[in-house]
Amino acid sequence: MCLILIAHHAHRGFPLVVGANRDEFYSRPTAPAEFWPDAPEVLAGRDLQASGTWLGITRGLRFAAVTNFRDAQRMQAGARSRGALTSEFLRGTMPAEPYLESVSRSAADYSGFNLFVADATGLFYFSNRDGEVRRLDPGIYGLSNHLLDTPWPKVSELKPRFNAAIREPLDPDSIRHILADRGVAPDAALPDTGVGLERERLLSAAFVVSDAYGTRSTTALSVGADRMVRFNEWSFGPAGKLIGQTAFTFTAG
Repeated sequence: MCLILIAHHAHRGFPLVVGANRDEFYSRPTAPAEFWPDAPEVLAGRDLQASGTWLGITRGLRFAAVTNFRDAQRMQAGARSRGALTSEFLRGTMPAEPYLESVSRSAADYSGFNLFVADATGLFYFSNRDGEVRRLDPGIYGLSNHLLDTPWPKVSELKPRFNAAIREPLDPDSIRHILADRGVAPDAALPDTGVGLERERLLSAAFVVSDAYGTRSTTALSVGADRMVRFNEWSFGPAGKLIGQTAFTFTAG
């Protein structure tokens, strides 16, 4: 997952609104969002290589999402799958903040990551690149492959657009449209994460397109004050071609 926008108690009728793009190699096997047969409470896509997920929610309103922290100099061979951080929370019952505290104690077992988890106790964030478990106040948040609200171009540009979109009657297609931006940032605005200028340019777009790697899915998720959950996912193949779409609506228990 390479871009997440979150509105946390920033819309009167919707305590949580999420828009997210997952970027990955097209060759990595992936299942679209569904309620998991082996964990029927969990609605999420699935990485079929490591069995985890990048984003999901449960019928009991446990939410989790993860992004990688991009630093080519600090990749760990043999590190544990970061997708397990989300799936273990979604499958479990531990409250959000203690869960992140437990994750922090084993954080060195993973390559760099950013993790959101939420439940009835609030929305929390943790990265093993700054080591602090944070309870998030109401507001609009943006996360790519650095720390929360790091002003990378796609984060800085899309946060206000996302904020404006959720002021209107919520429309999943409006969120999808924001996340479909393929514009590349100017070189002067690019971060240096050790992957080289050409790849920094490619990855600067909100919606990444190339022959081998790119945005595999876009998700629009909302939780209403009435506990109604709406989850829309669009799946993409090489060159950003739309290859599938799923939509779920349910009332949380």
